[in-house]
Amino acid sequence: MSAAAALVPLADDVGALAQRIDAAPDVAALARLAPEIRRLAVELIAQDAGAGWLTRVLSGLNERLTMRIMDRIVPRHRLPAAGWCWLTMGSEGRGEQTFVTDQDNGLVFSATDHAEARVLRPLFLDMADEVNQALAACGFPLCEGGIMAGNAQWCLSVEEWCQHFGHWILTPEPKALLNATIFFDLRPLYGDATLADALRQQLQRQAPRAAGFLRMMAANAVSVPAPLGRLRDFVDTDGHKERVDLKKYGARLFVDAARVLALAAGVAPVATVERLRAALPVLKLNANDIDAAILAFRHVQRIRLLDQHRRLSRGEPADNLVATDSLNGLDRKFLVDSLKEARSLQFVLQKTFRLESL
Repeated sequence: MSAAAALVPLADDVGALAQRIDAAPDVAALARLAPEIRRLAVELIAQDAGAGWLTRVLSGLNERLTMRIMDRIVPRHRLPAAGWCWLTMGSEGRGEQTFVTDQDNGLVFSATDHAEARVLRPLFLDMADEVNQALAACGFPLCEGGIMAGNAQWCLSVEEWCQHFGHWILTPEPKALLNATIFFDLRPLYGDATLADALRQQLQRQAPRAAGFLRMMAANAVSVPAPLGRLRDFVDTDGHKERVDLKKYGARLFVDAARVLALAAGVAPVATVERLRAALPVLKLNANDIDAAILAFRHVQRIRLLDQHRRLSRGEPADNLVATDSLNGLDRKFLVDSLKEARSLQFVLQKTFRLESL
């Protein structure tokens, strides 16, 4: 049986699990279903599902679970008549979640001015915090950095969000931008999507004209080196001997580069592959370079997912640290070549934004 044929019944299982999530009567039932999402994803990767498809399945089912949580929680709260939208960010916003993920979300609401926003905000916060806690009960840890809708700092009116983005774009600061990158991956998940669209449209208008902002974003993106050694294939990352963090020093290199290219091009996609493809004609990039970067990104994600799958299959906690000596010869070569492509993509940023040599 071909790999594609083997995936057909599992695809049916994805649909059946989505229906069970939609029918779940309460958060407790959803908490029982959440492990099924990860179990099904493990089966998919065991059947050689591609990394792109697998991360979309994981993200899609996780989104469905989040929306069902909100279906059950939102009606219990007396929310104001103002329009509002739940925002998803980071890997979930990009549709690139792996087996290891925490919460990155926010909330945008409609208000006539800052005074009304201050009055409305507390009315949304109780609901948002309950959703955050319910997601935690379903296996999505609370964000250590507090980037959650239940945090008043990220439960904002359209005008307040626009002011944040305007400040990041018009008066950029390196450290602030490094911490803000996750917000440039926002996507509407639940509620009035037009409010999120207003934020995206501001980014698409302002970012391509803000040379200082783009150069600083690009500088941040190339500041993380590919973990390749001169005398050996890999170098240890952050003191982890014989292990490489394939989120921070792997996937992130492609994600950060694609983000700044998309912002410079003023294009709408938030997923990494779609960003690279959309930016290519606008910025007149080399098509071969972009094709190679996309293939390399998928290889990194596949190796990352396979390692997480192996750990979960052994009943061990999964993370993003891959023991390089555990890789077979082919995957080791794929990873080395992929990280070289990440470095090449950083050189594309260096050339496009006229940065100093890496």
